[in-house]
Amino acid sequence: MPAADPKRAPTPVPSAARPGLLRRRAASFGHALRGVSAALRSEVHLQLHAVATVVVGGLGAYFGLSGLEWALVALAVASVWAAELFNTAIETLTNLVSPGYHPLAGRAKDVAAGAVLLAALGALVVGGLVFGPKVWALLGL
Repeated sequence: MPAADPKRAPTPVPSAARPGLLRRRAASFGHALRGVSAALRSEVHLQLHAVATVVVGGLGAYFGLSGLEWALVALAVASVWAAELFNTAIETLTNLVSPGYHPLAGRAKDVAAGAVLLAALGALVVGGLVFGPKVWALLGL
């Protein structure tokens, strides 16, 4: 087999293949957004997290958070949302494969709910560290 010519550019991917790839990526985002939307419509806890997200965003704007503070708050919020969505997915699959009561199904649901609890507690700590001093200063404490 002859060696490749180093001066010759690699053959580009035909442009006809690109739209299919882009369409598939767009469809993937559509599926993901549909999943978040479905969870928001059916899960009360996720609706509470959505309200908390709006409140936290408003407080962040009011207090003029720094870039680092916004990053910490965004990561905390995202971790709670992700944990809640994983919990919803695990509960849905568990209900599908084990419609009746089974101790292992119950354990899977409890562990998933525990992950949400830990994420929420972590977000609470971040919120306290970021917003606590600002609220105390506002209240003159």
